Amino acid sequence: MKIILKYTVLLMLCIAQNIYGQKVAQQRNVPNVILIFTDDQGYNDVGIFGATDIATPHLDQMARDGAKLTSFYAAQAVCSASRAAILTGCYPNRIGIHNAFMPNSKKGLNTQETTLAEMFKAKGYATAIFGKWHLGDQEQFMPNNHGFDEYFGIPYSNDMWPLHPQQGPIFDFGPLPLYENTTVLKTLTDQTELTTQITERSVDFIHRNADNPFFLYVPHPQPHVPLFVSDKFKGKSGRGLYGDVIMEIDWSVGEILKAVEENGLTKNTLIIFTSDNGPWLAYGNHSGSAFPFREGKGTAWEGGQREPFIIKYPGHIKAGTTIDAPVMAIDILPTLAEICQADLPNTVIDGRSAWPLLTGITNESPQKAYFFYYRVNELFGVRYGKWKLYFPHTYRTMNGQKAGKDGLPGEYKMVDLKEIELYDLESDASELKNVASEYPKVVTKIMELADDMRSRLGDSLLGMEGTETRKAGEVK
Repeated sequence: MKIILKYTVLLMLCIAQNIYGQKVAQQRNVPNVILIFTDDQGYNDVGIFGATDIATPHLDQMARDGAKLTSFYAAQAVCSASRAAILTGCYPNRIGIHNAFMPNSKKGLNTQETTLAEMFKAKGYATAIFGKWHLGDQEQFMPNNHGFDEYFGIPYSNDMWPLHPQQGPIFDFGPLPLYENTTVLKTLTDQTELTTQITERSVDFIHRNADNPFFLYVPHPQPHVPLFVSDKFKGKSGRGLYGDVIMEIDWSVGEILKAVEENGLTKNTLIIFTSDNGPWLAYGNHSGSAFPFREGKGTAWEGGQREPFIIKYPGHIKAGTTIDAPVMAIDILPTLAEICQADLPNTVIDGRSAWPLLTGITNESPQKAYFFYYRVNELFGVRYGKWKLYFPHTYRTMNGQKAGKDGLPGEYKMVDLKEIELYDLESDASELKNVASEYPKVVTKIMELADDMRSRLGDSLLGMEGTETRKAGEVK
């Protein structure tokens, strides 16, 4: 009897181990996903995208091992709106997110929206965010209520603190809190070690979740001003403090890649690197470079929204690939949903999967056109194939202005674009020659596309309301 019982127990253990093994194998059919997202980084701030005075060996190698996209766009040229788009697959205007939320804002990302984290949790993934949130700092809007199991970081931009040399007294900023999940660990007076701490948390999360699928979101607060870098990278670059900061971010990417490799997860981990918008040019030597593109953060010109983008997924995305077709941050969620066999949100989203483009099945963009909204739902421009059209609007520029220096900003001047302008980005990436009069049929086609989008998302500049927009979350 004892022998029978013994073999019965052994058989049950074997069955249990087999079921567990099948479960793990099933889970491993879907990749881990790591999304690294910097703040205010310019297109020209990575070696593989043209930087010659900042060493970024890990990002350069990541591009050689995967693909770089030369026409990737943030959804808007400002913090909160851009983050809302990449996490939900929606134009931020569709979900009522405009500009950048200030501390203690009564608005935030509506909990009815489906984020990347919630999409992955439904697939059994572990989820974490280490870095900057900036989608509402009221409790109901914070990361743990949007699908993230773990959170470490700051709730909004790193300059929203009382130590800001200009805006601190104007806006009466309170202390900058550092959170762990829903608890404030401390308030920050020095951000020198923050990039290192975010990196250490990321590496630890990878080690702890090596046996199950995970989604890791690393939205670095840097290189948004004020700039901070640890001693290990201070004075190391050829572009001053800003370059040192980028080098530390590159080191962080390297540490994350190493952790993936050490756990034998390289072939089953998809890693993305990009930024939320272009450089904050008013800060002069403390801002990045969008070269060769026009303008920077806070504008719909190429320098404001065209970002470095690198994706690595060995065995699926061919190493050394360069993709020139346009893609936008709204396409990330549906792309990852297709790859990971996840369900799309029940609500309408704007993104479309770019997986056929990334894998070489097609060389066509996943969308017919991309729409560049700014401020409170004003349609500024449209990208259509190689063309970029701008509608009359007011924008800011540092052209002809004295640049800021060493952490203090220069003053923008406001400029009125008085007529429709059209640029051929294949021959004129810097947007120097307006060719609207030479291609009236192209202008007409883009205007038709714009009117169709306005019917859905509206255009506050023209007094139009959209029929498909949703509201941001709001504290009553």
